[in-house]
Amino acid sequence: MQPVVHTAAAAAAAKSLQSCLTLCDPIDGSPPGPAVPGILKARTLEWVAITFSGVDETSEQEPKHKEINNSNAQNPSAEEVGEEQDEDILPLTLEEKENKEYLKSLFEILILMGKQNIPLDGHETDEIPEGLFTPDNFQALLECRINSGEEVLRKRFETTAVNTLFCSKTQQKQMLEICESCIREETLREVRDSHFFSIITDDVVDIAGEEHLPVLVRFVDEAHNLREEFVGFLPYEADAEILAVKFHTTITEKWGLNMEYCRGQAYVVSSGFSSKMKVVASRLLEKYPQAIYTLCSSCALNMWLAKSVPVMGVSVALGTIEEVCSFFHRSPQLLLELENVISLLFQNNEERGKELKEICHSQWTGRHDAFEILVDLLQALVLCLDGINSDTNVRWNNCIAGRAFVLCSAVTDFDFIVTIVVLKNVLSFTRAFGKNLQGQTSDVFFAASSLTAVLHSLNEVMENIEVYHEFWFEEATNLATKLDIQMKLPGKFRRAQHSNLESQLTSESYYKETLSVPTVEHIIQELKDIFSEQHLKALKCLSLVPSVMGQLKFNTSEEHHADMYRSDLPNPDTLSAELHCWRIKWKHRGKDIELPSTIYEALHLPDIKFFPNVYALLKVLCILPVMKVENERYENGRKRLKAYLRNTLTDQRSSNLALLNINFDIKHDLDLMVDTYIKLYTSKSELPTDNSETIENT
Repeated sequence: MQPVVHTAAAAAAAKSLQSCLTLCDPIDGSPPGPAVPGILKARTLEWVAITFSGVDETSEQEPKHKEINNSNAQNPSAEEVGEEQDEDILPLTLEEKENKEYLKSLFEILILMGKQNIPLDGHETDEIPEGLFTPDNFQALLECRINSGEEVLRKRFETTAVNTLFCSKTQQKQMLEICESCIREETLREVRDSHFFSIITDDVVDIAGEEHLPVLVRFVDEAHNLREEFVGFLPYEADAEILAVKFHTTITEKWGLNMEYCRGQAYVVSSGFSSKMKVVASRLLEKYPQAIYTLCSSCALNMWLAKSVPVMGVSVALGTIEEVCSFFHRSPQLLLELENVISLLFQNNEERGKELKEICHSQWTGRHDAFEILVDLLQALVLCLDGINSDTNVRWNNCIAGRAFVLCSAVTDFDFIVTIVVLKNVLSFTRAFGKNLQGQTSDVFFAASSLTAVLHSLNEVMENIEVYHEFWFEEATNLATKLDIQMKLPGKFRRAQHSNLESQLTSESYYKETLSVPTVEHIIQELKDIFSEQHLKALKCLSLVPSVMGQLKFNTSEEHHADMYRSDLPNPDTLSAELHCWRIKWKHRGKDIELPSTIYEALHLPDIKFFPNVYALLKVLCILPVMKVENERYENGRKRLKAYLRNTLTDQRSSNLALLNINFDIKHDLDLMVDTYIKLYTSKSELPTDNSETIENT
């Protein structure tokens, strides 16, 4: 039998499961009811069934949510549901038991492949000699278990035709989707129990030839730890409006998160994608005003701003910088070559030379002062790349020499020189501000107050852009002269100028209009968008942290700023009195008691539950994407995502296997996976007896 997904059947399965009492309502995330055996499993089955229901259009999904609410409202008591379920369960036949054991073995293999990052496919077709059959990795592991004496698999193998695959590609895909959903549900259940969360996306990645957005969630777990977990990939859409709709639909309908509890959103994307993700943020803000659009703590403000500048020259320059950094990190020999050049150039300033050599070993392109570093390093980079390309001792292979030639041409282009000099100077006004945002809690609090001064400085630059640009352009031309780079306009503008003899366009005026003016204007507007009034109010609430209170001499006014979170508080009417007690507690502490300096420390105070409103506010502030994760062991999601992408070839990546690999330490329930598969793709009267495809068809 070839298992096939039927939307109607899957939807019917989902509807039948909606009658089960759940631990958390899938729409409003309300707290769990009485603990009843089997309810947790029914809860997960419900969400997995909804995941595979195949409903794509938002217009179809809205009534579905209402139907779920109505169904849950009419549910009988948990005890009655349990009794009815027990009455309906019939003893399994021998064939059904064997089939479940068989499916369990298949799921075990898939989970192993995911956790160990083993691709499904084996050898490439062109690697296999003609006439020789070589199984893929999944089939090979199946055969290994059969040869090791697994009786259930052996029996199934004996009934499978010689010219067929033991487990079809279709069945593999179905089972992988179930594995992914069940593993994800373990994390999402914790998120729903926590109520409040934030959504973060990382840079767009290539998964087997298609662009995807990695999605992470931030929440505070029951142990009061801030966690940032990877929950899956979302297919990227070129149309920003379609992307916004699908983004919202996936989170609410497919993953079952209630966006009413979302308190923050941040998007870490490269140049070209920023404007589209900003549309997504705007659409979510329209529906959920408390889902504040913020900076992400994992990204330096200056790099965030640079990536968002809608100027093609800036996007090209940023891409070149990343490629140069990656090139020298390809091997220790290349870094050593660069260090030798730096030593020669900085003989009169050994301290700065030593500092730059240390910086070169890091991922310096993500630093707040990346453009200052690049300007200082540029001469060394050009000389080193030129030396590698023209090396007469043949120390480098053709691939490295050729790449060095291409990169040397890119960094010696006058357009690149002007762009990095302008970015260095414009972003110097936001460097200290951005650095404080990634500092201690008190640094973040006081940074919020300094935004006005930063904007004032940038507005002054904009009002006097003629003067500022003149200085910037002079710096760029001096740097170009030092590197023996010819000053010229980009080719298409030179050609346009030749065709228009009356044109008075000069290099300086051209770069002012196409680079300096739009860059300064955009950065001013972007700062206003990121640091909205709501965002600044939230950061002002950081005065709840005792160490910040101490720096303010305990003369704080959290109640005024906390109004935006009033509906999130368990006892809003007692907030004023509770805040007074909180201040008194720390103002009159013992001499040997240190003030907690972070939200993490405050949340772990033994008596924090005696201040329920303060506890609720700290939890919400903690999950804002702008706040850094204090304990690194709870920031595994992003690190493991980067490791997976770094260690896996593009054409071998799988969104299903990636989730299993990144969340390898999350518990999984094989029985639940098997039951879900049977509910969605088979029936008791029609259990799979031949889940195979002919080899020729694969």
